[in-house]
Amino acid sequence: MKKVELVEAVAEQAGLTKADATRAVDATFDTITKALVKGDKVPFVGFGTFAVSKRAKREGRNPQTGAKVVIPARNAVTFKAGSALKEAVNK
Repeated sequence: MKKVELVEAVAEQAGLTKADATRAVDATFDTITKALVKGDKVPFVGFGTFAVSKRAKREGRNPQTGAKVVIPARNAVTFKAGSALKEAVNK
């Protein structure tokens, strides 16, 4: 599902205009992003939890040349699905 399709579905289900639904979806994404940037977890009961995990610096290899490459430390966004979402997907 693309963002446009999500906006259309939200507009239809909530009885909003597409413009209002777009603002709502954008606000939701912005709020989640800001919380993750601060290092907070973002839990949605029954749906899942967005969180940030720290990845340590590590050594990798260039697959074309085989040369060693240092992969810098970084933060990665993780998502753990909640039980209700898992059940819905596996019906």
